[in-house]
Amino acid sequence: MAVLNKSRRAWLGATVMVLAGIAGTASAQDLLVRNATVHTASARGSLQNTDVLVQGGLVRAVGPGLAAPAGVAVVEANGRPLTPALFGGITEIGIEEVSGESSTVDSTLKLGEQPLRPEFDVTLAYNPASVLIPVARLDGIGFTALGAATGGGFVAGQGGVMRLDGSADPIGPRALFLRLGAAASELTGQSRAAQWMLLQQMVDEARGQVAADSPHALLTPAGRRTLARYLAGQGRIVVEVDRAADIRQLLRWAAREKVKIAIAGGAEAWQMAAELAAAQVPVFVDALGNLPTSFDQIGATLENAARLQRAGVPVSFAQREDASHNARKMRQLAGNAVANGLPWADGLAGLTRVPAQVLGVADQIGTIEPGKRADLVLWEGDPLDVAHYAEQVWLGGRAMPMRSRQTELRDRYLQRNAQP
Repeated sequence: MAVLNKSRRAWLGATVMVLAGIAGTASAQDLLVRNATVHTASARGSLQNTDVLVQGGLVRAVGPGLAAPAGVAVVEANGRPLTPALFGGITEIGIEEVSGESSTVDSTLKLGEQPLRPEFDVTLAYNPASVLIPVARLDGIGFTALGAATGGGFVAGQGGVMRLDGSADPIGPRALFLRLGAAASELTGQSRAAQWMLLQQMVDEARGQVAADSPHALLTPAGRRTLARYLAGQGRIVVEVDRAADIRQLLRWAAREKVKIAIAGGAEAWQMAAELAAAQVPVFVDALGNLPTSFDQIGATLENAARLQRAGVPVSFAQREDASHNARKMRQLAGNAVANGLPWADGLAGLTRVPAQVLGVADQIGTIEPGKRADLVLWEGDPLDVAHYAEQVWLGGRAMPMRSRQTELRDRYLQRNAQP
């Protein structure tokens, strides 16, 4: 990062002091952010020299020259970017602390008998005091899709949207997580063809076409009821899948069963862009995926997101590896997609509006509009450029502490090393 000149350092130091004072009042929910470049992520687009008024934890007004009501704190943005709080991807934040320590991982169900348990709901294990939450928040992340991980069955279970504001409960509807393709073949008799066979049997069971007491039943009664809700359109089924041929079969299945799906990963999704756009199936793209790390990803390309967007496919982002501990890299994914042809506004939308819409919470978060929760981030520079950083995060109008266990350890040992 470039060295700041003296006046810039002084101005930034004063700004940080003001923001720190606001952050110290955790209960404060009323503020006016004045003279920002407001990237609304809505149909209004980006607005120059614009104010945002927050009252009662909600955005009340967006426009130039807004008056600050009595008692409302004012933050001078001086033209800096203000965005909605960002999406952290499909993660296990709050249900995984140390991936190598099984006692801290609650995302995967492994049962010897009846491993297919769609009723499994990982949100019940969510820990709002997880040390991963402040780490993610420091990079402007305000919500994540808590996902069940496939380990014991290719139908992993349910998850939901968690706001990283310290609240314990998810918002919006649940989502059901599945994995298809070569990555799930060990869980389905070593054949991807068996995945469709098993999936169809589960659908038949959920629709009462297989006797509940059948010795060959795959689902419990609770599992049947859960899957039936998704078959009735009550929630999104998020499918991790990469190969174009598998995506084609998935689209046919979704159309036949009339279910709402989304794709996670989708290394070869661009090859099915027209079909995905026609079905309005969103894709959570790994925008750093450009190598054929498996035979399902031969067609991987850095232009995946751009090609999908040009075809009319709703595009968001997701990481493949260690997503919980690296949620801060979501901005890098979006920025990388922009560098490879995705329009900047669509890169921001993929971190805000699009995931909120896909996951059924767009009525609450994802854009800066009157009536939405005041989940906001004031940036030092371009939010899709990792050379810049978040100066302050507000969730529900409350200023979040801009520190984490990592920054506290840094400060502790820098201070120790500075002693004579």
